[in-house]
Amino acid sequence: MNIPEYMQLIGQKARQASNILASSPTGQKNQALEAIALQLEQQHEQLLAANAKDIEAGKTKNLNAALLDRLALNDSRIANMIEGLQQMIALTDPIGQMTDLNYRPTGIQVGKMRVPLGVVGIIYESRPNVTADAAGLCLKSGNASVLRGGSEAFNSNQAIAQCIQTGLTEARLPSTAVQVIETTDRAAVGELISMPQYVDVIIPRGGKGLIERISQEARVPVIKHLDGICHTYIDDQADPEKAINVAYNAKTQRYGTCNTMETLLVADSIAQNILPQLAKKYKAAGVELRGCSATQAILSDINAATDEDWDTEYLAPILSIKTVKGLDEAIEHIRQHSSQHTDAIITENWSNARRFLTEVDSSSVMVNASTRFADGFEYGLGAEIGISTDKFHARGPVGLEGLTSQKFIVLGDGHIRQ
Repeated sequence: MNIPEYMQLIGQKARQASNILASSPTGQKNQALEAIALQLEQQHEQLLAANAKDIEAGKTKNLNAALLDRLALNDSRIANMIEGLQQMIALTDPIGQMTDLNYRPTGIQVGKMRVPLGVVGIIYESRPNVTADAAGLCLKSGNASVLRGGSEAFNSNQAIAQCIQTGLTEARLPSTAVQVIETTDRAAVGELISMPQYVDVIIPRGGKGLIERISQEARVPVIKHLDGICHTYIDDQADPEKAINVAYNAKTQRYGTCNTMETLLVADSIAQNILPQLAKKYKAAGVELRGCSATQAILSDINAATDEDWDTEYLAPILSIKTVKGLDEAIEHIRQHSSQHTDAIITENWSNARRFLTEVDSSSVMVNASTRFADGFEYGLGAEIGISTDKFHARGPVGLEGLTSQKFIVLGDGHIRQ
């Protein structure tokens, strides 16, 4: 396969499809989403069979447990893909919305209209559910998409792609509105991020190495986050039972995700009470604990945390713990070490909660809730195409609105400028 020629053809088809999608009515887009969801349901066994091939190949390649977990499809995850598409159908279509219409002294009306970005390229690793989520979100927001999944999920992605193609055809939309690249050659990525004439934005989802490469080499804008070093701070005025439950969930609900807590901060005045109870639960779950000297004085059998630990996204059953003097030290630690993804405070003091919300500069900031909620599906976006820790053009979980832009519109009646 001639990769440059193949990718040029992909880009041309995507641009043509984007022109059609931009003016496609909401009903037609929803019809496609419904048809795709139905295909995923009907092809359930075929999806599991394709995924089993990827899992077996992953084990042969000695992929670690976290990567295998990301790669796996099961009944629940297929159901979540379907539910995500159904949620997207229920969401308001942002395309064509006109806002901020105001009359100017000259008599013209000036406002804004929400429009698609155009062609969205998504480069992702492991998780095959991203194929359905990304395709659905791009479709509902009127964007054509080019999806390049990781080689480890090739069979799963192609099986999902077939469901998408069938759904698009049934809705009489161009099958090229969603294209899943049919090669594992890495040169395809280099071509995709170097086609500004065809691709309007790139969204990478995967390891830090992939995202750094894309950010450095892309010739089109990138929506991204590098890593998820997420914190939970247990305040000195936290409810102990609530704090233990939330902190335990934030780490153990799932290890290999970017919104999993990697560092636990605990106010020193309650550390003696909270930490032994939490440590018992963590150890029962197989979590390795690493702590500062003050934490080790309470939990004498844990390893020492190094400077490197505070800046590490483990994506594994490992947790760093630091005992802090209070809210000020907790916020300062987060400012120094957070990746600005998601940080949470557990407290019954609303003044402390408000300070945390105001002073912690992350894309999601939470009060009395697990960091694992930082997710487009949980936020009611239907799903997410990624999470951005940048401040332009989208921040946090990127759903429909994050996949759109705005253009100025002017309404006149023969007006001329004097």
